[in-house]
Amino acid sequence: MGWLLVTLAAASEIIGIMGLKMFSQNKTLRNMIIFVGGFGIAFGLLYTSFNFLQLSIAYAVWLGTGTAGGVLVNMMFFGEYKNMSRIISLVIIIFGVVGLKAVS
Repeated sequence: MGWLLVTLAAASEIIGIMGLKMFSQNKTLRNMIIFVGGFGIAFGLLYTSFNFLQLSIAYAVWLGTGTAGGVLVNMMFFGEYKNMSRIISLVIIIFGVVGLKAVS
C-alpha cells in the first residue's frame, strides 16, 4: 500500500509541475488549480505513505520519481532542450530510485 501511495504522490507531483509551468505562462484559475491541487494531493499522499514506509525511503523515492518525471514532461510537452547529458542524468536518478525501492 505504501508504494502505491508514493507512486500516486509522484504522479500528482508531476501534474503539479505541469500546472506550475502552465500557470507561469498563462495565469488562469484552471492552471492555478492544477498547480496547487497537484502539489496538495502529492503532499497528502506522501504523508499517508509514511504510515507504511520509512520516511527517508518514501521521501527519496517520491522526490527522485517526481524530479525525473518533471524533467521528462517538460522535455516532451514544453520544448525543453534534450541532450545526452540530461538523459544520462535522468537514467542515474531512475537507477537510484529503483535501488532504494529494492533495498527497502
